[in-house]
Amino acid sequence: MSTLLHFLLVFLTFSLVPYTSHQYACNKHEIDVSTLSFCNKTLPYPVRAKDLVSRLTLSEKAQQLVNSARGIPRLGIPDYEWWSEALHGVSNTGPGVRFNEIIPGATSFPAVILSAASFNASLWYMMGQVVSTEARAMYNEGLSGLTFWSPNVNVYRDPRWGRGQETPGEDPLVVSKYAVNYVRGLQEVDIHGNRNMLKVSSCCKHYTAYDVDNWKGVDRFHFDAKVSKQDLEDTYQPPFRSCVEKGHVSSVMCSYNRVNGIPTCADANLLKGTVREQWGLDGYVVTDCDSIQVLYESINYTATPEDAVALALKAGVNMNCGDYLRKYTVRAVNQRKVSESVVDQALIYNYVVLMRLGFFDGNPKKHPFGKLRPSDVCTEDHKKLALDAAKQGIVLLENKGSTLPLSSKYVKKLAVIGPNANATKTMLSNYAGVPCRYTSPLHGFQKHVKRVFYQPGCQNVKCVDKQHIEAAARVAAIADVVVLVVGLDQSIEAEGLDRVNLTLPGYQKMLVEKVTSSAKGKVILVIMSAGPVDVSFATKLRKIRAILWVGYPGQDGGEAIAQVVFGHHNPSGRTPVTWYRKEYVDQIPMTDMNMREDKSRRLPGRTYRFYTGKPLYEFGHGLSYSTFIKFLIHAPSKVTICRSTEQNLNQIPFLTTDNQAADDSMAVDVSEVNCKKLEFVVAIGVKNEGKMDGGHVVLMFWKPPMWNEIEGAPKIQLVGFERVEVKARNTELAVVKLNVCEAFSLVDEQGDRKLVTGRHELLIGSPTENRVIHKFTIHAGGTMEDH
Repeated sequence: MSTLLHFLLVFLTFSLVPYTSHQYACNKHEIDVSTLSFCNKTLPYPVRAKDLVSRLTLSEKAQQLVNSARGIPRLGIPDYEWWSEALHGVSNTGPGVRFNEIIPGATSFPAVILSAASFNASLWYMMGQVVSTEARAMYNEGLSGLTFWSPNVNVYRDPRWGRGQETPGEDPLVVSKYAVNYVRGLQEVDIHGNRNMLKVSSCCKHYTAYDVDNWKGVDRFHFDAKVSKQDLEDTYQPPFRSCVEKGHVSSVMCSYNRVNGIPTCADANLLKGTVREQWGLDGYVVTDCDSIQVLYESINYTATPEDAVALALKAGVNMNCGDYLRKYTVRAVNQRKVSESVVDQALIYNYVVLMRLGFFDGNPKKHPFGKLRPSDVCTEDHKKLALDAAKQGIVLLENKGSTLPLSSKYVKKLAVIGPNANATKTMLSNYAGVPCRYTSPLHGFQKHVKRVFYQPGCQNVKCVDKQHIEAAARVAAIADVVVLVVGLDQSIEAEGLDRVNLTLPGYQKMLVEKVTSSAKGKVILVIMSAGPVDVSFATKLRKIRAILWVGYPGQDGGEAIAQVVFGHHNPSGRTPVTWYRKEYVDQIPMTDMNMREDKSRRLPGRTYRFYTGKPLYEFGHGLSYSTFIKFLIHAPSKVTICRSTEQNLNQIPFLTTDNQAADDSMAVDVSEVNCKKLEFVVAIGVKNEGKMDGGHVVLMFWKPPMWNEIEGAPKIQLVGFERVEVKARNTELAVVKLNVCEAFSLVDEQGDRKLVTGRHELLIGSPTENRVIHKFTIHAGGTMEDH
């Protein structure tokens, strides 16, 4: 064999068989790992981490404190990129992930706001499992990191926020439940009884009270969120606390903004005091990108860059997305602005996470997840779950005369019209990677009807030109049914871009009106958006018979929409945010962080818990093709709370009515109650009286005793939810487990959580359903030993 022929055969072999050179730490073929304790898998993680840190120079330490951590060749440690994203699928938004011919895409789930509308905690967990499986497969090919800065668990406080699409909605309980389940799906491993291992590392962001990006010239870098102790405790903090205490998340990201004057990444009370010491974070604190730089260069919070670095490190920051810690840590230590021991501790927190991930265990192919391959990405099961997530989240807002579902038998000619009618990338929302495939609404409907006519009506969602509206109207005039897909996209609501109104952009309203007036038959309005849109005008148009909200439904969103419209899926999604009328934006500035109504300033309050106006659609609204009847099977009539041993109940009377004794309704500090065993179960029967199988979301709200007389009490509050699948004409059981301290406590103006005794009400069902009402009493008793 000639040398040239041999060369060609070798070249072809390596061209046809993908090969990825994967650098990894503790490679026994490159370095003597027997002398390096940090490579010893039998030692505890903190011991290994301390050993590694002890071997580094101060300069090397500084280079490890940033997301693009430089390798340390003398110790056999390669470069590592900490910044990867997995908000609703493995994403190449961060520099830690890339796609190539080996793995060209990953499963792209719906935007979080739509998945949240399913109110399905088990779905959220399974989504996390799929994403982490695909992430590990990509890591094994050298295409991703292991540390993913997701999910976003900020409460969707204001409908104008451009990043609301990333969140699970406006309710702290829903956001918390989503966070815990998605984080657990990403992280959880139980191999050989080692529960400290991580599949991938998750990060809950952006801590805290962060929900203004850029509104009328106020940007996130300069915004100072003025937040009351009451709002901080009962709205902004619960999701982060749940992430740490229940989800056991391995990272928390501090945000750009200030809270009451102090930048969150420089606030020792928020970081060290609360996240680390009070909640017990087992992981690292990372800054949002360039947040330390913002301290000095943007808001002039410190006199020098070294002061900014020292302040952040001492506050509890361990990792800098950006380069300030790399550039200025050595000088900050040498100038004695921060101790090297603080730097060491930060690195130990970081390295323990990498060790829990197996980064220092040698060849990743020999890791328990080392067998995951490109074939484990975009599997049929994964794609089906993404489709199911979209279908479960889609909300049927209106259905006049049971117009939906349509029948393919009777719809011979279908017009699909609108700027989002053939959407592909728009369906993915933000922080999306490359999807496995796209199914646009147009393509979805073409699978169900042979003759489909398409007109966009507008060039894009901004719809600044009305010249295409007439063409759309002509198509509507020849179709049996029109599906009109309108809404928003990243040019209207996005990171760095908040909305200023709640209406359809540009001439979209004209498009809807013109198409509807020209339509020969019924019109189905489909709204593709994250934030709510005031479409009250459309509800008054006689030919518009049904309205759907589909969020940003992910890679197969078009198929999901078509399946709902044609009855292959019975809609069951519920609105995870209140749909306000357009006047709301004139009633309250986006920068006002107060949740509660303020009569002195004529502020109407925020979210279903405090809003005093009449919304277009209530939180939790959602129709079905079936009729579901709920009935109470079991719930207690009386609950006795007991103080912890050796403690006295500090009973603080609230305001009372003339007809109620003062001792009937009082507040007991939750810290003085043994809350762990204070739980009960509510069992609800759910009967499907319709002809279609379907899912039903049972929402359980709590009405506090005398809520209108207790300062700052919500008028109503979600305390539990459960989704059940019920076959036609059958009955299923929905069981909601409630912890009394978590479900039935109120936060006072000092930020202290109080358990309210007296007469309570559970309202089971959304405001637009026939609710089941159950009344029960919470009574203050003796100590646990007495019972």
